[in-house]
Amino acid sequence: MSDLPNLPHNPQDDIGTYVGLDRQDAEERARARGWTTVRSLPPGAIITMEYLAGRLNFEVENGTVHRSWQG
Repeated sequence: MSDLPNLPHNPQDDIGTYVGLDRQDAEERARARGWTTVRSLPPGAIITMEYLAGRLNFEVENGTVHRSWQG
């Protein structure tokens, strides 16, 4: 049997701390804390709902993060 691939994981991070930050600051902080994929979306964006380990999502309005969730 072959080894499992090196899959990304979710960093140990309080994702609620991103709410209220400027989009760019939030994205930079998330990458520095180990998130492999950071996605900023406008409110009401239509997105696929597949779970992706290592991804952090931001809902951004007027340049400010209003919501964050992982996957």
